[in-house]
Amino acid sequence: MPTLGEGVLDWNSDGRVLTAEQKAFYEKNGFIVIKNCIPLYELDRYKRRFQEICESPKGAFPEMTIMRDVSIAKSEFKAGEKAITKLQDFQNDEVLFDFCRYPVVVDTVKDLIGVPTSNLCAMHTMLINKPPDTGSLTSRHPMHQDLHYFPFRPADFIACAWTAMEKINRANGCLVVVPGTHKGQLLAHTYPKWEGGVNKAYHGIQDYDPNMPRTHVEMDAGDTVFFHPLLIHGSGANKTDGFRKAISCHYANADLCKYIDIRGTTQEDLSLEIADIARKKMARAGMDKESLENFEIDYADIWRARARAVNGTRANL
Repeated sequence: MPTLGEGVLDWNSDGRVLTAEQKAFYEKNGFIVIKNCIPLYELDRYKRRFQEICESPKGAFPEMTIMRDVSIAKSEFKAGEKAITKLQDFQNDEVLFDFCRYPVVVDTVKDLIGVPTSNLCAMHTMLINKPPDTGSLTSRHPMHQDLHYFPFRPADFIACAWTAMEKINRANGCLVVVPGTHKGQLLAHTYPKWEGGVNKAYHGIQDYDPNMPRTHVEMDAGDTVFFHPLLIHGSGANKTDGFRKAISCHYANADLCKYIDIRGTTQEDLSLEIADIARKKMARAGMDKESLENFEIDYADIWRARARAVNGTRANL
């Protein structure tokens, strides 16, 4: 099997911000934690913006996907920040998108996915507000690979930057990774059979072996973990009384990545589910029922709508 990024990425030389040793660690393990990437004053700005969005009238941000934990969604409505467990697709919000443009984050990503001075694209943006677990364990996230969600390749030229917005440890549900699994294949995913229920689109690897050696990624506010889209990872339940916040962006090398046809693959069922979510967003935005029923949604088009250039142009994306 070819090595990660063979022929394009240089893992033996210092990068813009990463040393050759740090790059080699990522190449071997599929992730690396960089301390103090984002200053606290920037995190405070993102938190204030998140709170503003949460307290805005329903439907004020139609382009964003605003989610509640399944255990909260089944209870009476709760207003404000505590009602929202995940905010996705903030690529058009200039305050939150500043995270995706933050220089140290961008330069680190460029060292990992072979982007020159231009044509780096933000593909998926997310702010996670993991709630205190209600006892049903729905606040955990099953072990999965992010590439399961993406209709673009090659995987070696995609990377996530995931920043802790406060201290994150095993008690409040830190990330759990299986080092080295980024060198494997995309595995089949489905919903886990959890008694307490599973959040929408929280797919996990079928037949996952819980005995695989795992690493708990504990972080301080501002620390950022960068990881490969094939890396097997998940997160535990939040067993504290507070909400655990993190902000993330998946990037792609827009010169080398292209959309692929996922029909007939293990990703097809997921694409239909995501398309259904997109139709519901269109309905909330005012599209009538008949038009929605006749509207064909291409999975790649959903991702084209999410993408935004960070440097240069979107090129192939």
